Amino acid sequence: MEERAVAAAGRASEASRKKLEREAQAAHVAAMQTEVEERNAALAMSNDDLDGLLAWTLDFDDHIDLETLRRTVEHPPFDRADLETPLPPPPPIPEPSEPRLADLEPPSGLFGRKKKQAEALAAAEADLATELEPWRRVCGLLPAQRQAAAEQHARQEAERRQALADARLRYDAECAAREAEVIDHNASVDTLIANLGYGTVDAVQEYVAIVLSNSVYPDEFNVEHDAVFEPTTAELRMRALVPGPDKMSEIKAYKYTKASDEITTTALSQKVCKDRYAGAIHQVSLRSLHEVLEADRRGLIQTISLEVGTETIDPATGNGTYVPFVAVAADRETFLAFDLSSVVPVATLEHLGAAISKNPYGLVAIDPGGVRRS
Repeated sequence: MEERAVAAAGRASEASRKKLEREAQAAHVAAMQTEVEERNAALAMSNDDLDGLLAWTLDFDDHIDLETLRRTVEHPPFDRADLETPLPPPPPIPEPSEPRLADLEPPSGLFGRKKKQAEALAAAEADLATELEPWRRVCGLLPAQRQAAAEQHARQEAERRQALADARLRYDAECAAREAEVIDHNASVDTLIANLGYGTVDAVQEYVAIVLSNSVYPDEFNVEHDAVFEPTTAELRMRALVPGPDKMSEIKAYKYTKASDEITTTALSQKVCKDRYAGAIHQVSLRSLHEVLEADRRGLIQTISLEVGTETIDPATGNGTYVPFVAVAADRETFLAFDLSSVVPVATLEHLGAAISKNPYGLVAIDPGGVRRS
């Protein structure tokens, strides 16, 4: 009977173990599949961002109201409010109770009462004298103790007031520095607004830099701009620097293989990689033109000549080199008449007479000298 019970318990334990293993394996598979789904969702979002570079900016007015660049002073609260409360005075040191002659019990018995009473009184007076001596010593020390406590409180209170004064001085200096910084910043805004009204070179270039710095690109495809304004021709010469093709993802999708317990990837075809990268370059070109011209409500910029390219390593020399992919010129009136929500970017560039790389993904450069002015 006992052996059968032990065997049954063993079978039950083994079944429970296998059940737990199956549940753990199922949970692991589910977690891996969830991770694959999350990776594929992130990949799809990244691809959508890249494919929608131009469409994204069309939802926003790129004009910057320079008045919004003004700042106001915001001071943090004083950080040593704990020093503002005076220290409480030291607690009083009371005098100990003065010893008193003990109450005498009436003598007992019928005989010798006076003698007994006299003896008890003498003993009580002796005890009192013994107690009075230390009491007088303690009372004699009290004035010095009270003086020491008062002096210590005075020192600590003086230290508090000095620390408060120092903290106030520091805080006031910090507030003054913040106020001066805001005044200087707002003065620079005033100068920028005034100079932009006159169309000065520095003001136009600074305004364009502000506009382009507000242009948000995906983290994996960051774009940098620089621009130079020529006032005599009202032309802005601009360059957009894009990530190289090596920064582009070549992953089509993630998948989980249960047999090997691995997450693997399938690769995009070369054609898809080439088309997506070229499409991004073409969109950046139109987007850069659009953002600047839309933001320039004064019409200070009449023409933009734009070059879009990337920096890479020259395989022949091992040195850094710049590879231009697009060179295009557009005048204000012509470009702003386009409905960019309906265009095919490469067709628009061709319409503007742009020089366009046949294969930017392969780092094929263009000759920007042959750009036709629109």
